[in-house]
This record gives sequence, C-alpha cells and structure tokens, in this order.
Amino acid sequence: MGPERIICLTEEPTEMLYLLGEEKRIVGISVYTERPTRAKEEKTKVSAFISGNLKKITSLEPDLVIGFSDIQSQFAKDLIERGLNVLIFNQRSISEILSNMQMLGNLVGQAEKAKTLIGGWQKSISEWKREADEKTYKPKVFFQEWDEPMITGIQWVSEAIELAGGDDCFSHLKDRKLAKDRIITAEDVKDANPDIYVGSWCGKAMDWDWVRNKPEWQNTTALKKNKIFEMDPSIILQPGPALFLEGIPKLKEIFSSF
Repeated sequence: MGPERIICLTEEPTEMLYLLGEEKRIVGISVYTERPTRAKEEKTKVSAFISGNLKKITSLEPDLVIGFSDIQSQFAKDLIERGLNVLIFNQRSISEILSNMQMLGNLVGQAEKAKTLIGGWQKSISEWKREADEKTYKPKVFFQEWDEPMITGIQWVSEAIELAGGDDCFSHLKDRKLAKDRIITAEDVKDANPDIYVGSWCGKAMDWDWVRNKPEWQNTTALKKNKIFEMDPSIILQPGPALFLEGIPKLKEIFSSF
C-alpha cells in the first residue's frame, strides 16, 4: 500500500509521482512546483523551500512528508515535532538522483514502473556520454546558480555539463556538498576564461545586465562572443525527472551553438 497522503516540499517527488501515475496520493505541494503544469491547479500549495504553513500541513493529515536538502533541516524538525513522518532526501549526484527516484517508486508500490522510467534515462545518459566522448572540443562552461555570493553548480549540474559535451570550469568543486563551499569570485571566473556562461539563479530571474557588465569578465570568451544563456531552474536545479527530460537536452542545445 505505502503512504496514502503525501506532501511534497519540493517539485521532483511531485513530478515523479505523476509520472508513476500515483498523483492521487499527493495532498500538498510546494508553491515553486512547475512540473507537471496541472499539479499547480490540482494540488494544495503548502510550502516554500525552507518554510511552510505548518497549520495547513498538519490539517491535511499526511502520512508522509517528502523533502530535499539539508537546507530543509529546521523545517523538517518542526514537522517531526508535530508528530509527522518526514523523509528528507539529500541527493547530490546523478546516480543518487536515480537511486532516490527508485526508492520513491518502491514506497508507492510502483517499483517496476520506476525501474522502467529510470532505465530509459540511463539509456539516454549512456548515449549522451558517448556523444560527449566523441567531441573534438568541449567548450569551457561557467554555471552560476547564485549571484551574491557567487556560487557555482552543484554536483549533478557539473555532471550534466559533462554529459552534454561541456567542460565545467569549476568541476573541482562539484564534490562540495554545501553551497557555501562552492563560493567563487569574479577573479576566479576571469582566470577560468569560460567559453559559455549559463545562469540559473535559484528562485529568481538572472540579471542579464549584472552578468554582461561584470568588470572582471569583460575579456572572457563567453562575454566577447556573447555566449550568455539563462536556464529555468525547474529543469536544471531540481534533482528529479526534469533534469533528464529537459535539462541535459537544453544544455546540449546551448553547447551546440559554440
């Protein structure tokens, strides 16, 4: 049977449960949910990212609350103290994302369907890797997920860049699990001299003028050739299906322009 009344504090479990045909189990979602589109219309919005309406959440009588990231630790504690069952995933790599999606499928009695979906994405990953390995030149990519302080991409983003045929300028930081350990400077970007800039500022629109006018970056290839791109955080910063369905394909499209 598994849990019958699930609240999803982030988008990726919501999207996965819909793909598994188990959306009937969802009773509450995050206000930041974009995928699938109909979830925003069908489900009650109960939370932001690090906080939520505790009264509304408890009134929905969930038998499981699912979240993501150590950043939600205090939120999770508040829910646990109210007697709720809370499952917080903390995936960082693509392999962990796939593993956690399988775990979610197991929880709702859809182990085989989850395995089939994941198998399809693994096949795509193998094909992307083959194509990336065949490239004669991989453009150097600076991926920025926050502006002040300047933070470069989390591990699965770095791995996605490589699968899409790029070379992550700051791949040496990808194993740093906490965002504060991936803080860089404008000088670091200048020294890395990226061919392509990709911005996906978690929770807000990228400031194009800020990027274009950064003094230290003016002589980088990315700015001189105007290879500046913005990506929707919902397809690259969500550790779930969207990464494989749209995120990596979008990166491949961006890199093909170089």
